[in-house]
Amino acid sequence: MATRRTSRQTDQLETRLAAEAERLREQAGSLPPGTARNEMLRKARQAETGSQMSEWLRSPGLQAPD
Repeated sequence: MATRRTSRQTDQLETRLAAEAERLREQAGSLPPGTARNEMLRKARQAETGSQMSEWLRSPGLQAPD
Protein backbone atom coordinates (compact mmCIF):
# COMPACT_ATOMS: atom_id res chain seq x y z
CA MET A 1 0.00 0.00 0.00
CA ALA A 2 1.36 3.40 -0.94
CA THR A 3 2.09 5.84 1.83
CA ARG A 4 0.65 9.29 1.67
CA ARG A 5 3.01 12.20 2.12
CA THR A 6 1.58 14.87 4.38
CA SER A 7 2.84 18.29 5.27
CA ARG A 8 1.61 20.82 7.74
CA GLN A 9 0.78 24.30 6.55
CA THR A 10 2.76 26.96 8.40
CA ASP A 11 0.40 29.82 7.54
CA GLN A 12 -3.32 30.03 8.14
CA LEU A 13 -5.66 29.57 5.21
CA GLU A 14 -6.70 33.24 5.33
CA THR A 15 -3.10 34.37 4.99
CA ARG A 16 -2.37 32.04 2.08
CA LEU A 17 -5.52 33.08 0.21
CA ALA A 18 -4.84 36.80 0.76
CA ALA A 19 -1.27 36.36 -0.54
CA GLU A 20 -2.57 34.47 -3.58
CA ALA A 21 -5.09 37.26 -4.28
CA GLU A 22 -2.32 39.87 -4.07
CA ARG A 23 -0.07 37.83 -6.40
CA LEU A 24 -2.86 37.43 -8.94
CA ARG A 25 -3.68 41.16 -8.85
CA GLU A 26 -0.02 42.01 -9.48
CA GLN A 27 0.11 39.61 -12.42
CA ALA A 28 -3.15 40.99 -13.83
CA GLY A 29 -1.71 44.50 -13.65
CA SER A 30 1.04 43.54 -16.09
CA LEU A 31 -1.39 42.08 -18.62
CA PRO A 32 -3.18 44.07 -21.32
CA PRO A 33 -6.96 44.41 -20.98
CA GLY A 34 -8.70 41.25 -22.16
CA THR A 35 -9.92 37.82 -21.25
CA ALA A 36 -6.76 36.63 -19.50
CA ARG A 37 -6.61 39.72 -17.29
CA ASN A 38 -10.31 39.47 -16.41
CA GLU A 39 -9.91 35.79 -15.52
CA MET A 40 -6.96 36.55 -13.26
CA LEU A 41 -8.87 39.35 -11.50
CA ARG A 42 -11.84 37.00 -11.03
CA LYS A 43 -9.59 34.40 -9.40
CA ALA A 44 -8.12 37.11 -7.15
CA ARG A 45 -11.62 38.13 -6.02
CA GLN A 46 -12.48 34.48 -5.33
CA ALA A 47 -9.34 34.02 -3.22
CA GLU A 48 -10.07 37.23 -1.32
CA THR A 49 -13.67 36.15 -0.67
CA GLY A 50 -12.49 32.74 0.50
CA SER A 51 -10.06 34.40 2.88
CA GLN A 52 -12.80 36.58 4.34
CA MET A 53 -15.19 33.63 4.69
CA SER A 54 -12.58 31.51 6.43
CA GLU A 55 -11.80 34.37 8.81
CA TRP A 56 -15.50 34.81 9.53
CA LEU A 57 -15.96 31.10 10.21
CA ARG A 58 -13.07 31.14 12.68
CA SER A 59 -14.39 34.22 14.49
CA PRO A 60 -15.25 33.72 18.17
CA GLY A 61 -18.63 35.43 17.73
CA LEU A 62 -19.94 32.67 15.47
CA GLN A 63 -22.44 30.55 17.37
CA ALA A 64 -23.28 26.93 16.67
CA PRO A 65 -26.92 26.26 15.78
CA ASP A 66 -29.09 24.78 18.57
